[in-house]
Amino acid sequence: MPTANLNNSSSAFNSQELEQYNCQIILPEMGLKGQQKLKDAKVLVIGSGGLGSPVLLYLAAAGIGTIGIIDFDVVDRSNLHRQILFTDNEIGSSKVELAKNKLEALNPSISVKTYYEKITSKNALEIIKEYDIVSDGSDNFPTRYLINDACVIANKTLIYASIYRFEGQVSVFNLLVDGVRGPNYRDLFPEPPAPNSIPSCAEGGVIGVLPGIIGTMQANETIKVITEIGEPLSGKLFIFDALKAESRTIKFSKNEDTSPVKELIDYEAFCGVNVLHEGLEDSLNEINISELVDLINGKEQIQIIDVRNPEEYAVNNIEGELIPLNEVKIRHKEISRDKRVIIHCKSGKRSERAIRLLQEQHGFNNLYNLKGGIDAYLSQASEALASN
Repeated sequence: MPTANLNNSSSAFNSQELEQYNCQIILPEMGLKGQQKLKDAKVLVIGSGGLGSPVLLYLAAAGIGTIGIIDFDVVDRSNLHRQILFTDNEIGSSKVELAKNKLEALNPSISVKTYYEKITSKNALEIIKEYDIVSDGSDNFPTRYLINDACVIANKTLIYASIYRFEGQVSVFNLLVDGVRGPNYRDLFPEPPAPNSIPSCAEGGVIGVLPGIIGTMQANETIKVITEIGEPLSGKLFIFDALKAESRTIKFSKNEDTSPVKELIDYEAFCGVNVLHEGLEDSLNEINISELVDLINGKEQIQIIDVRNPEEYAVNNIEGELIPLNEVKIRHKEISRDKRVIIHCKSGKRSERAIRLLQEQHGFNNLYNLKGGIDAYLSQASEALASN
């Protein structure tokens, strides 16, 4: 294997770094100059989950000098099929702290800073200003618009990626070329989709390898931008179909009709999240796990409706009647109006939507949302049953 030519310019690297990065340094497009750019770079990775896992691992291995990680989540068993940073014995632990330890073990020469918090309109600009590039591994539209707008205001390049079921997307937003910033997320998607029209991975599913494929491409775009090699996906949206092993690239440009971003706003309201839940809290009856167990053990007649997908139901269920969320509207006559009806999903979000729809469109007033969904039931019900 060729070995990098060591000269005075290598003095910024210790012998361990030169050995670790050797195969990268010998690339004519990279060299010690490109490796130094990586070492000097500061990259903020938002989210350490499906996309964040490969992004963080490859950026650390490549020698990015400073990596920031922001994530307020803990490891859940349902993460493990795609979030390769974590293991079964780490369930319940903070993702950012686990990620920091593993990245520093992979490459002791880098610095990792963690933010165990949710990125919001209040803290985004303060956090982002410390970094050169932002890599977005978020999984919801309010956060994507927030990150985009913060990068536009702070003049930062944004490496974007998203995944859903078998499809992934990658692009580079707000890239500075010859003193001019390239298109951003709002140029491609001026308006968010209708609330709940696109489920999250937890609701719609995702094949485990897809975030690995797309996250690796996201890391590649980050390295290209930092080292100024190749052709970054600025003004281009790369789309990959894992089922067909096909890809296509859509070109787009700045949208002159898009209003300039001047300040951060309420992104949940912008994406319709607040509107979706407006008035629901007052009319939403909730029931916790122990209350449900009492009802099951008691004499009261109840109906339990599961609004998850058939595939989820097949994995585990509490013997409720399966009426997937997308069928609730046409199967509402199967739901009793004469007894208490407990509606549940995985975590309680889809069941909220089902209740809202049934209340608003069909006048139901006997519906109860299972707080925490089947996830909470599986973790708590055995204890509740044992105490009876």
